[in-house]
Amino acid sequence: MADKSKAKSNLTATTDELLAYYRDMLLIRRFEEKAGQLYGMGHIGGFCHLYIGQEAVVVGMEAVKREGDQTITGYRDHGHMLACGMDPKGVMAELTGREGGYSKGKGGSMHMFSKEKEFYGGHGIVGAQIPLGVGLAFANKYREEPKVSLTYFGDGAANQGQVFEAMNMAQLWKLPVVFVIENNQYAMGTSVTRSHSETHLYRRGASFGIPGTEVDGMDVLAVREAARDAMEHARTGEGPYILEMKTYRYRGHSMSDPAKYRSREEVDDMREHNDPIKRCEMRLSENSFDDPAALKAIDKEMKAIAKDAADFSLESPFPAAEELYTDISA
Repeated sequence: MADKSKAKSNLTATTDELLAYYRDMLLIRRFEEKAGQLYGMGHIGGFCHLYIGQEAVVVGMEAVKREGDQTITGYRDHGHMLACGMDPKGVMAELTGREGGYSKGKGGSMHMFSKEKEFYGGHGIVGAQIPLGVGLAFANKYREEPKVSLTYFGDGAANQGQVFEAMNMAQLWKLPVVFVIENNQYAMGTSVTRSHSETHLYRRGASFGIPGTEVDGMDVLAVREAARDAMEHARTGEGPYILEMKTYRYRGHSMSDPAKYRSREEVDDMREHNDPIKRCEMRLSENSFDDPAALKAIDKEMKAIAKDAADFSLESPFPAAEELYTDISA
């Protein structure tokens, strides 16, 4: 089977579409910046993995989702929650461990869910969500429902054994799942070139017969077009598809990571020349949109939403002691 690489180069969108993507990416950016502040102030405990720099991936994927399609991911998950329409207040309250959060303050940053929004986590164990995402796809096929499971994981998780077991089953049974590899190039801190014998991760399904595409994950339109093809492939009974999103995180792996394994110059260069939000601004300019005041107003609105979410979270009480015994299986 011939592998595919690179998304389409002829990418167009209306100004209204671009403004919507701009708004969604900026919401994630401002929310994550506020979450970083709260972590530094001691309001968020445990681990906290920020999505800053990777916004185009999940916004581009969400642009072509249909009602009922599911999302499942790992622990760098706040952006996915916001993109699928979860309330920023509920997300931030969960980050701070308050009862107003999506998991009543008991899940924290890495473990929250929303059945209403078809968001199935947030999973702290590296790679654990991948067989679960295939399980969602199995349920879709078993029930004869035209839904697609979007199963996200990172370049580090791509080396986990359960990934290959899940891919084999997905292709064997032609399950409607799209594996989205968010290759931010460093996993926990080791570069792809030092940890992967095959650095083109979209080829990981070749031995199972799963097609794959490498995508510019810093360009929301490139993501959208690749997502449209992959989801159509899965939805029409052709089986799984792999999208390798070449993206980049600006912050460390988690808030405790000083990220000394890469240079400041590298990060600055990516921010300057490849930032997904700036690239969306360039797309708007190409559409003859010239209204800096409108973009500033959107930014102001997103900052206000992030602040309101932070204020709500800190005003929400901590879970009562008896909550230790609720929502458990035994």
